[in-house]
Amino acid sequence: MSTQLSTHQCQVITLWYLVQHSLASYHKLLDHFGDLESVLHQKSLSTWSTLKIHKTHIERAKNFKQPEQQRHFQSLIDLICRECDFVCTPLDPQYPKQLLHYSDHPPILFGQGNIELLNAPQISIVGSRKASKAGLQISYDFAYFLAEAGFTITSGLANGIDQAAHDAALKHCRTIAVMGTGIDNTYPKTNHLLRSNIIKHGGTVITEFLPFTPPLQYHFPRRNRIVSGLSLAVLVTQASLGSGSLITAKAAAEQGKLIFATPGHIYDSTYQGCHQLIREGATLVDHPEQILEDIALPTHWHIKQSEIQQESPNSVNIAEHLVTTYNILSWQGQDIDELSNKIQIPTSMLIAHLMELELEGLCIQQFGLYSRHTTSSL
Repeated sequence: MSTQLSTHQCQVITLWYLVQHSLASYHKLLDHFGDLESVLHQKSLSTWSTLKIHKTHIERAKNFKQPEQQRHFQSLIDLICRECDFVCTPLDPQYPKQLLHYSDHPPILFGQGNIELLNAPQISIVGSRKASKAGLQISYDFAYFLAEAGFTITSGLANGIDQAAHDAALKHCRTIAVMGTGIDNTYPKTNHLLRSNIIKHGGTVITEFLPFTPPLQYHFPRRNRIVSGLSLAVLVTQASLGSGSLITAKAAAEQGKLIFATPGHIYDSTYQGCHQLIREGATLVDHPEQILEDIALPTHWHIKQSEIQQESPNSVNIAEHLVTTYNILSWQGQDIDELSNKIQIPTSMLIAHLMELELEGLCIQQFGLYSRHTTSSL
């Protein structure tokens, strides 16, 4: 396990380290200076304070060249290179394209395992850490069915529902665990074996947090936005009113994702969170096939392991004049305006190309949003 970092990745890591994972400070500095090299230039430090950057970030930047700081930072870089199978930023082609829709997408992801899963179609399954036997069984069954149907199951590596979902999806080598710690840490520690099995059996483990980052409470809502952001839909299988999985559902709602919930006994407090979600508009489901129906994909859709990777034009035999349009599609739906901003052709031509791709079974349009589609014949 060894990763070589590019100059750009090193610059992202440096700024991410100086602002200690503050998205607001990271983007404020980058927006002002225009590029990472300018942000990190020693002469730029005098401007940081005028941008209302937190004083601790400024102090860290001022002391960054001190020997002790340099030693600590170098140990961090060494650990990343040693422990990560991959590192990706929004400029890297492997970065999950579905996250780019959101202004709070991570500036960097550290990962182990199969990087190709990041851009695969995903469904998140989340819920209580202290789940009942019934809740665990439901989560396992839904995850197994959906993974068998070709979806990658994404969750947060927590005890309970998360663990059951990961375990089931592992049977089909399709699961992603998003962590709220550095790559060198596993939380909870009891899930170290689960994490190892995910990596061993074709799954993926990712985090936006730098090495040496402990499992602090406020890191997990940040993790949850990535869990929901990666996915086409979020399923909550068992949750009380105080469950952290409701934070994931809230993030999903803000991202415009479909939210599903399984119901429980009306006197069972461990399902009150699910019932609240249903009252607020989440779709009640009692069979995973209902999820497939709602996201408008065939229930018999099976993706072979080789098809998990984003298809290249050669592998799906696309007409030459449609290749550029096909390449801007993702698993996450985009409207015409979003697509027009990514391609330099008239809107009328873009619409014509999308219609051709739909007829070829390579694109699907739902509620005005266009997304990539894999047919059973591919």
